[in-house]
Formats: sequence, C-alpha cells, structure tokens
Amino acid sequence: MTTLVIETATAACSVALLRDGAVVAHRHEVVGRGHAERLIPMVAELPAQGRPDHILVDVGPGSFTGVRVGLAAARGLAIGWGCAVRGYSSLALLAASAFHADSDLESLAVVLEGGHGEVFMQSFASSPFREESPLASYLPVAALEALGGRRAIGSGVPRLAALQAGLDLREALPDAADAIRLPAAFAALPPRPLYGRAPDAKTLAERGLA
Repeated sequence: MTTLVIETATAACSVALLRDGAVVAHRHEVVGRGHAERLIPMVAELPAQGRPDHILVDVGPGSFTGVRVGLAAARGLAIGWGCAVRGYSSLALLAASAFHADSDLESLAVVLEGGHGEVFMQSFASSPFREESPLASYLPVAALEALGGRRAIGSGVPRLAALQAGLDLREALPDAADAIRLPAAFAALPPRPLYGRAPDAKTLAERGLA
C-alpha cells in the first residue's frame, strides 16, 4: 500500500510517499504562505506523480489557510484518483517525531503558532503514545503555566522563550515524512479541519449554508 502524505498546516509545505513502512520520496520546503502555489507541483515531483492507494493529510491545528489548502488538495486528488482520504494532527506528528528522535523522552508538549498572539498546545506521552491533555489555545503566559516543566517543541516555542529563560524549548515544523512514526489510531482522523479555536472566517458549508 502506498500513502501520499500532505503537510501544509504551518509555514512548512511538505509531501511524502510512504510504502510498506518506508519513505519512498519526500519534498519539504519552508514557504511561509505559499502553500497553494507549491503543493501540487511538489506532489507532481514524486514518483508516479504521487499517485497513491490512499492520502493522509494534516487537518490542523495551525494556519487556517494552510489547513484548508491541504484538505482541498487532498480531496481533489482523491476524487481524481479514486482513493480514500484520512487525516492526522500536526501536534501528534511533531510529538511522534520527537519521541522517535529521543527514546528516553517520556512526555512533552507541542506548541504551535495559533494567531492573534495565542499558541496551540497539547501534551503527549511516549509509551504508549497517547494524548496527555486536550488541544487548547492559550495566551503565551497561560501556556507557560500549563507547560509544567515539560520539554516543548514546535513553531510557537519562541513565544514561551521570550517570557522565561532556561526552559527546554526546541523550535520545529511538521514534516510529512514523519507521518511514518504515527500510530495507526493517530492517522485515521476525519478529513476536516481541526482548528483549535473558532476560525476567523468560515466557508458556506461551515456556516451551514451549503
């Protein structure tokens, strides 16, 4: 089975082709807000133009626009190729990657930029891999209080570092290739946005008008 992974929830844009537990091909760029322009060309650069048996896409939280770009592309490609789409969380992806890189790490928090001066944060445990707290959107001061001395990783950690020195903080962006580290239950979310807080703008469907 071949899986195309699409990652557009943060400033990074990446795609990966996975087969039988291995990364066959991979593209990763930090594009800021250029996901709509780069995503499909990146998919086309993969072997067989990225055509998979199924698609796995980041449903958030993260950039509202980035999440929607990834989901729209995943749904469109799935219709054209006749394959299924599943989702995963950007937070779980970063946590799984960090635990793989450091087998001694038992717990951590993932912190992503959330907009309007807030951050998205969720804590995870490594063995077995599981959520330790629900996803929440915090002001940085509240996130620092909720951190509880854990290591924190993600794009939002500079906001915490600005408030307190000496913390175990590591800046990181999600990478599609790391989806290979996700337990199956964390790679089977419905393909709809996981915003983390109310979106600034809603589609007609999200407003119940379509």
